[in-house]
Amino acid sequence: MGEYVIKLPDVGEGVAEAELVEWQVKVGDLVREDAVLAAVMTDKATVEIPSPVDGEIVWLGAEVGDTVAIGSPIVRLKVAGEGNVKAAAESSGGEAKATEATPTPGLSPQGGGGRASAAKADAKSVARPSAKVSAREDEPAPEPASPLWGGVGGTAVGGALAAVSGAPRLEGEKPLASPAIRLRAKEAGIDLRQVTGSGPAGRIQHEDIKAFLARGPQLAKISGLARNETIEDIKIIGLRRKIAEKMTLAKSRIPHITYVEEIDVTALEDLRAALNKEKRTGAERPKLTLLPFLMRAMVRAIADQPNLNALFDDEAGIIHQHGGVHIGIAAQTPSGLVVPVVKHAEARDIWDCAAELNRLAEAAKSGTATRDELSGSTITITSLGAMGGVATTPVINHPEVAILGVNKMMVRPVWDGTQFIPRKMMNLSSSFDHRVIDGWDAAVFIQRIKALLESPALIFVD
Repeated sequence: MGEYVIKLPDVGEGVAEAELVEWQVKVGDLVREDAVLAAVMTDKATVEIPSPVDGEIVWLGAEVGDTVAIGSPIVRLKVAGEGNVKAAAESSGGEAKATEATPTPGLSPQGGGGRASAAKADAKSVARPSAKVSAREDEPAPEPASPLWGGVGGTAVGGALAAVSGAPRLEGEKPLASPAIRLRAKEAGIDLRQVTGSGPAGRIQHEDIKAFLARGPQLAKISGLARNETIEDIKIIGLRRKIAEKMTLAKSRIPHITYVEEIDVTALEDLRAALNKEKRTGAERPKLTLLPFLMRAMVRAIADQPNLNALFDDEAGIIHQHGGVHIGIAAQTPSGLVVPVVKHAEARDIWDCAAELNRLAEAAKSGTATRDELSGSTITITSLGAMGGVATTPVINHPEVAILGVNKMMVRPVWDGTQFIPRKMMNLSSSFDHRVIDGWDAAVFIQRIKALLESPALIFVD
C-alpha cells in the first residue's frame, strides 16, 4: 500500500487561491477514480476537484470556508501500489517523508495527526524508552479530555454534567427516568422532555419533578409548546461570503440616490403578447418577457447618456466609460445571488437578447456559468418578478454607476381626464452613484426609458 497526495490544481485564468466551499468525502471513505472530492470557488465560479486514483481517504487538508493556495495538498489517499509520496520524498532528500510522518498541525484539520496527537507523542517520548515509543508509534492518539470531565474515571467537574443535561431535550429523544417517575409525570401532565435531570447521565429524579412543578405548574400541562433556546452558528462561506463582501463594498463607498418612477406598460404587454403568438418559419424564437424590451430601451437611452454606462475607479479618480453595453442581470439561484452578463446588448435585437438571457439564467441556476459569463457588466438590471414589490432601493453593483430595479406589475385605475380606466402599471426603482451622476441626469435617463416602454414601437425605430 502507498499514499497518494492530491494538491489543489490550477483552476485557470491566473487564479492564485480558491475558497473551499464543499467536501463530498470524509476520512475513511473509499473513492473511485474521477469521483468528485470537493468544490472550490473563485470569483463566483465553482470548480469541482475529482480524484485521479482509486483509494481510501486518510486526511483532508482544509475545512469548508478556508482559502487554499494553488498547489497546496488538500487530500491524502491510501492506494494500491507506491502512490506518489515516495518519489516526492526522494527528490527532496527525505524531507517530504519526515513531513508525512509528522503532520503539520496547521494543515491537519481532519484525519490523523494535529496538535493533540503531536503533544501526546512528545509526552510519551519523554516518559518511556525509545523502543517502546516506536512500538506504539502507529497507535491512534487518544481523544483529548473534554473540558467538562476530569482525568480520573470520567468524573464530572463541578457539576458540569448537570449543566449539560439541563438543556431541553430534542423532540423524539427519550428522557432517562424510572417507571415511578414516568407514572408521576403522566398523572401530573408533565412532558419529561422539558424537565432538567439532576441525576447521573441526566436521569430525572423526584426532586426534579417537584422543582419543575414549583417553577410553573401551568406550563407543565402544555406538552405541544416549548421554548427553543438553541443558537446555531453558521459560517459564512462561498458565494454568500462573496455577496457579503460585494454588498459591504458598495454600500460603504457609493452614496446612492434612488429614483422611482411609475410606468404604464399596457401597450408593451399587448405588443409582447402579440409577438409571442406570432409564428415564424425557420429558427424557433424564444418567448419574450419584459426584460428584453427593457434592455433595448436601456441601449437607446445610453446612446444619449453614455456616462451611465461606466465603471468608476474611485481610488484612481477615473471613470471608464464603455462603448459596449454589457448588461448584468441579477439572478437568484439556490446558492445565492449571481449576476450573469449579456455582453454587447447594443448589437442584439429583441429576440437575441431574450435567447441570451434564457441561456445565462439556466447556466446560473445550474451552477455551470463560467467566470467570463459572471463578470464584465457595465450596468445592471435587478428584478424579483411577481415578488418585486411596489418599490425597492437597489444596491449598485460596484464599480458600476447605475442599476435599474423592476417592480411587480399591477392593474390599477388610472384617470384619463374623463374617467378611471384599468391600466397595467409598473414601477422602476433605480439607484445611481451620486458622486458621478447628478439627480437631474438620473431623472432624464429614467424618463427616456419610460417614454420608450410606454410607446414600445419607438424601441424598434432606428
